[in-house]
Amino acid sequence: MDDAARLNQIDREQEAQEFDFGVTERLNRWLAMLIGRGASDLLLVAGAPPCMRVNGEVRKIEPGILDGPEIEAAVLPALPRHALNLYRETYISDASYRIEGLGRFRINLHREQGRAAATIRVLPARVPPLKDLSLPPSVESLAHLQRGLVLIGGPAGSGKSTTLAALIDDINHREARHIVIIEDPIEYEHHHVRSIVEQVEIGIDAPDFPTALRAALRQAPDIIVVGEMRDTETMRIAVAAAETGHLVFSTLHTTDVASTVARIADSFPLERQNSIRQELAMALAAVHTQLLLPKKGGGRVPAAELLIIGYGARHHIRRNALQHLHQEITITKKKGSFSLEESLVTLVRTGQIDREDALLCAIHPDDFDILLKPSSTAANG
Repeated sequence: MDDAARLNQIDREQEAQEFDFGVTERLNRWLAMLIGRGASDLLLVAGAPPCMRVNGEVRKIEPGILDGPEIEAAVLPALPRHALNLYRETYISDASYRIEGLGRFRINLHREQGRAAATIRVLPARVPPLKDLSLPPSVESLAHLQRGLVLIGGPAGSGKSTTLAALIDDINHREARHIVIIEDPIEYEHHHVRSIVEQVEIGIDAPDFPTALRAALRQAPDIIVVGEMRDTETMRIAVAAAETGHLVFSTLHTTDVASTVARIADSFPLERQNSIRQELAMALAAVHTQLLLPKKGGGRVPAAELLIIGYGARHHIRRNALQHLHQEITITKKKGSFSLEESLVTLVRTGQIDREDALLCAIHPDDFDILLKPSSTAANG
């Protein structure tokens, strides 16, 4: 056991003594059931039985209604000291948790209706190769960029972190670079292959994202990964880093290319929005968004959208004419851009998803119908 792991264990033991409860086997048992059943999340909510999410559907794990104190008793001993202190102060906390021989998990402990609740996600043991993610082939081009800001958007649970980890893993296996990854908490563990990879965990290695990002800029990185841009200061530093020649990756909770770009500028005070748009227009290299849809026969499959930033997109971002970015996807198709509707049509034509599910997710349903029509006509002929 290394020094960090030993200190973490000591912290947990001290916390258990302070609160007079030991590390519960109940949580470990639930998590073992999650792994055994191929589930992605454990959901603990007061007034409901413990549940798990399998292929997007919520299912009961066992009978019996939980209450808030039961949930805290199960989860609090698994938190490291910084996460426990944060929960005391704010009633919201994130942390990673490892069970030897079973795996790693991301814990989000929070409150709802004045009672404790938790969502615990299974973290894969290895980073999946890009080719295994069923994303359109041009997404791989993001791993070949040399500089600029790459934003990956999507709703919660859409696979953003997995795509980001796969891109970094691809770089790690091909290039000799210095990569600094900042996360809260660390989700995928990367090993040094051809690159040197530093992984900074908020709350353990740095107090917050802005502090960690400023420090990273003094560590001669080639590539900086910001797990999620949650505040304007992190966004400002990330944009500046990309403008000065670094390759910067980050994720946002958004739905399409336009909303991803808008989220950055709209997060700043009104008097700063115009200047940040000018900086963002120069810094952006690409915007990728994705979501997961139910796949015929079981499981889920990603539908995605990608805009490789060119002159036209930079012009629209400066003018805050983001409604024109969809048109830029068509214009830059030869560079690798593709629309969500094109991705959905491909999934329908290959029999992976139902047309109805695809249509519900389309941002531009008329485009979807037009793109799908030639296939339908050919089938009828």
